[in-house]
Amino acid sequence: MKDILHQNKTFEGIDYTNQAISGREFDGCTFKNCDFSNTDLSNNSFLECQFEHCNLSNIKLNSAKLQDVAFTHCKIMGVDFSGCHDFLLSVEFTNCSLDYAFFGRKNFKKTKFTGCSIKEANFTDTDLTEAKFADCDLLRTVFQNTNLEKADFYTAYNYTLDPEVNRIKKAKFSTQGALGLLAKYNISIKQ
Repeated sequence: MKDILHQNKTFEGIDYTNQAISGREFDGCTFKNCDFSNTDLSNNSFLECQFEHCNLSNIKLNSAKLQDVAFTHCKIMGVDFSGCHDFLLSVEFTNCSLDYAFFGRKNFKKTKFTGCSIKEANFTDTDLTEAKFADCDLLRTVFQNTNLEKADFYTAYNYTLDPEVNRIKKAKFSTQGALGLLAKYNISIKQ
């Protein structure tokens, strides 16, 4: 991976653990079964890339560009996305573990989270307008001053969020999931 520009390449089964990889551009690349845990991926550009069955836990993404990047069946625990480059930031997560991740102060409009574990993550000051949390576990995840307008929580579960400190206009909730909007009142509701 010494080249600066990588186009339409597949990287499979490679262990990048604890390395620092920077100043690279990846365009249309696929990463399969790679271990990036504790790797510094700062100052890299990923355009239309796919990560499949990869371990990306505790990676660093300072000034990294993520444009149209899809993560499928990946472990992405403890990652701080707030350092990512803002320009055209666009990601999608399917069947990923995003526990303890920090998405604060970023624009994640229309981001799709499908079948993900997003436990104890943090979305403080995040724009999640029209985001979709399909079949996601949001246990103890923080939503504080978050824009959730038109966000879809129909099949999400274990979430609690305060409508008084978040923007939820036209957000979608199931009847059972809406109980998470009342959690701060410590009331009992019988079904």
